[in-house]
Order: sequence, then structure tokens, then C-alpha cells
Amino acid sequence: MSITDTEKDEIEKSSAPLMEHLIELRRRLIWSIGGFFAAFLVCFFFAKKLFNLLVIPFKWATQWAGLDPHKVELIYTAPQEFFFTQVKLAMFGGMVIAFPLIATQIYKFIAPGLYKNERNAFLPFLIASPILFLMGASLVYFFFTPMVMWFFLAMQQAGTDDQVQISLLPKVSEYLSLIMTLIFSFGLVFQLPVVTSLMTRVGMLSSKALAEKRKWAIVIAFVVAAVLTPPDPMSQIGLAIPTILLYEVSIWAARLIERDQVKQKLAREKQEAAEAVAEKAAKASSTQAPS
Repeated sequence: MSITDTEKDEIEKSSAPLMEHLIELRRRLIWSIGGFFAAFLVCFFFAKKLFNLLVIPFKWATQWAGLDPHKVELIYTAPQEFFFTQVKLAMFGGMVIAFPLIATQIYKFIAPGLYKNERNAFLPFLIASPILFLMGASLVYFFFTPMVMWFFLAMQQAGTDDQVQISLLPKVSEYLSLIMTLIFSFGLVFQLPVVTSLMTRVGMLSSKALAEKRKWAIVIAFVVAAVLTPPDPMSQIGLAIPTILLYEVSIWAARLIERDQVKQKLAREKQEAAEAVAEKAAKASSTQAPS
């Protein structure tokens, strides 16, 4: 495949000595680490309020179970447990808040080495990725966490003469781990259209191949759901079904990308043919001109 003069100019502009690349990498790392540290401090300062915000789905679950949401109780069994829970929450919140900055720094570092059309193709996915992650996190917060907690609350046992009372008293660290695992799992799965679209754009995947592997994708979706989520059927099925739906969205997105690529190819061929005709006409007119 021949390289045009414009692409050669872009390659020359993108070439830089190793030391300049290292300096640029250090600057991007400083911005990324600094942004994460600042977000971490803010989240740690509001850690208790953030944790109370994450407990709201638990309160919804108690309402669904017919219990008093004002009597929701969580415990910690080690003196340092709640402190480290707040640190973990601050790290998780700091990473979520700083992710747009980190992704932007990564893009700015690799963008000079890309062609203009590759930069234009990569930028929409950079914007779509955090949006899809937030969609997955919202689904967890407003629906699946209350469903999972309602499932666990339904296992409680009232004390009678024949049976002992069994009540759910989750630890703060375990509850945070549960909701963080669900948010991470759903956020990761919601990146499926982004990943498959990028692979389709660079020619590593096709809509036909995705459609042919649909049966395998369904099996893999349930396997991944069993690995990423807690060992309960509610969360596993709840993750597997959106994964399958997102796979269908990926097939549709791949077809749109392929149509766009065909249109661009036809337009490019038409332009090249017109330029070739114009060049032949110019040569013919120059040879027929009187000396």
C-alpha cells in the first residue's frame, strides 16, 4: 500500500527523539497521578457521605423486603476496618473521577503518532467509553444492587420456638466490595461496543464474524458473569443478559462502521478516477498543443 505525500508529512511531524518522548511521557504521568491524587483526597474527605450514598440501594432493598429502611445496620469487626474501607472507597472514587483526565493524557501522548483520520476515529470512542461506564454503574446502583440485597435479605429467618433468628448484618468492607465488584463488572462489560467497534475499524473483526460467533458469545457471557460477580444467580443473570444485548449492539455498530468504510472507499476511488482522468486530459492537451 503506497503512502501519500500527506501521510509522509504526518509521519515526519510525528517523529521525535527518544528523550522528547520520555519527557512527554513524564509530563502525562505527572498530570495523571496528580489528578488521581487530588480526586482521592476529595473522595477521602467525603468518604462517609459517599458510603452513606452507596447504602441507599440497601435501604431500597429493605423496603422491597417489607422491612424498616431506617433500621439498616452495617458493622465492622476490626478497629481499622472502616478506615481502610474509606481509603478503598476514596481510591475507587478517585479513579472514576480522574478517569477522563487520565484517558485524555493517554490520548494526547499517542495522538502525535497517529494519522489525522486515525485521531478522528479514536476520539469518539474516547468520549463514549466513560459514558458507557457510567451507564453500567447507574444500572448497578438503581437496579441490580437493590435486587441482589433483596435476594440476600429474603434469606433471613425470624426467631420462633422451633428456629433461631438469623439476621443479615453485613460488614462495611464486604458491602463496599460487593457494590464495587458489581460496578466494575458492569462498567467493564459496557465497554464491549467500544472494543468491538475499534477492532472492526482497524480490520481485526467483522460483523459477519461477530454474528457467526453469537452462540459462543452467549456461553462466554454466562461464564464471565459467574467469574466477575458474587456467587448468586441474581447478579450472574443480571450481568449475562446485558452482556448479550451489548453483543447484539456491537454487531449493529460493526455493520454501520463497515457501511461507512465502503462509502469512504467508493468516494476515494471515485476521486482517484476523476484525478486520473484529469491528469490524462492535461497530458493529452499538452501533447496536442502547437510547439
